[in-house]
Amino acid sequence: MYHFESCVLDPQRRELRHGTTLVQVEPQVLDLLLFLIRNRDRVVSKDELLEAVWHGRIVSESTLFNRINAARSAVGDDGNEQRLIKTLPRKGLRFIGEVREMHAAEALQVSPTEAGSSPATGNLERVTIAVLPFANQSGDASQEYLSDGIAGDIITALSRFSELVVISRNSSFTYKGKAIDIRIIGQQLGARYALEGTVAHGGGRIRVSAQLIDTSTGANLWAERFDRKFEDVFEVQDDVVRMIVAIIAVQLNKAEVERAHIKPPTTWQAYDFYLQGAAAYAAWLSTYLPAQLYAARRCFEQSIALDPSLARAHSQLSRTFLSAWINPVDDDHLRHAALDRAYDLARRAVQLDPNLPQARASLGYVLTYQGQHDEALAQFNRATETNPSFTDWTSILAHVFAGESLRALEIGHALARLDPFSPAVAHGFIGFAHYMLKQYEAALAPLRDCVRRAPNFRGGHFWLAATSAQLGMTENARAEAAEVLRIDPGYTINRSAKPLAMFKKPSDTEHWMDGLRKAGLPE
Repeated sequence: MYHFESCVLDPQRRELRHGTTLVQVEPQVLDLLLFLIRNRDRVVSKDELLEAVWHGRIVSESTLFNRINAARSAVGDDGNEQRLIKTLPRKGLRFIGEVREMHAAEALQVSPTEAGSSPATGNLERVTIAVLPFANQSGDASQEYLSDGIAGDIITALSRFSELVVISRNSSFTYKGKAIDIRIIGQQLGARYALEGTVAHGGGRIRVSAQLIDTSTGANLWAERFDRKFEDVFEVQDDVVRMIVAIIAVQLNKAEVERAHIKPPTTWQAYDFYLQGAAAYAAWLSTYLPAQLYAARRCFEQSIALDPSLARAHSQLSRTFLSAWINPVDDDHLRHAALDRAYDLARRAVQLDPNLPQARASLGYVLTYQGQHDEALAQFNRATETNPSFTDWTSILAHVFAGESLRALEIGHALARLDPFSPAVAHGFIGFAHYMLKQYEAALAPLRDCVRRAPNFRGGHFWLAATSAQLGMTENARAEAAEVLRIDPGYTINRSAKPLAMFKKPSDTEHWMDGLRKAGLPE
């Protein structure tokens, strides 16, 4: 057995314990931990890990990244502190904690103080919950956005409690429509609890059923059905959140309970348009088809027309204009008026609700492209201070442009804990951060994953083109450059790349332009 800090790892029983508490760890994560501990006298390369844990099978960079992150989480470490599992860039990993090997009998004599407290009171051990997509039982596929939106808003509400770690919507919604054992979902997401439910809407009424499950046992801890008029949907959400908090976060004080409640729109119609817009914008981020972006914009505009005080709609409408400014969708591409419109909407969202992390992040994203790097990072910091479980991958890009690519990767590690099934663009941002650190080989896997999952996303292709060029992979660089020109036939370095190269440091701009030129993109 191996004893380190508050943990005891038993290779024979394949168990990891904190004191007397068994920690649920999936097999690959346990194998990874064992291999690192057994080879703690040296740096272990990525290839060695792949051979030892996956037996040479091809594994994506994101999968390896997530398993390393899960291993850190299981032993109370994280990507920022790296007290136990240390990453050495371009070399590998090393277990640096002090380890004592024990026989089984000796391990039984380890005192509770020496072994550490149970996970419920330790650092890692903020309660983790995943809100799974609610099933649409309306018999109308067009109502899918409503069931998704209700689950998404419950995620947002729960995320405001500092005692809870809430898995991001992007990751928990990967299980939509899939019949998977809840215990497996808990292991994959690292969640102790899962909330699932159904929504039926029709005849002016809404019925929401929800149940809270312990993922380690599959036991149903609580279930309730809410049958209300549709305009009372916000009361249903509040009831669900209150019941969950009462069960798994009873120590929350009254002030935090009140802070958790999102200020609802004054009319349910505004909320309905907001949810439709959110669904359309999510589709845009996976397809990059202009029709999805326009549909999202129309819905957000209708939502604001009905309820001008709805901060979330202003925040998301800002994103649609910034997306059109960045991407070659229409005449708004690189047009000052579009960027100004995005700024005004994000600023208005913050004015309407200063404690809405979504609004702070939208403002930070716009400020990044206005070259106001210090203020942009301040807004992203405010977002995470307000909601420790908030995930917005654009924070990575903001740090890269601010000349803080190493910090950008640290943020990526932290976000991966909340969003293990991150969107394609997130992998692009991580690859871009590696590029700016001249870690070209490390950039390849996430960038390839980005373009595979979002082939119409221009950014993924020019990041991969520049990276391939820096590695001397000329043929691959030319192929990716051709993809950039397929998506944007008018693309040139001076007219298209430089206006988007909002780097704080001139040397970073030159480094980026050098990669694009080597890739063969037109000047």
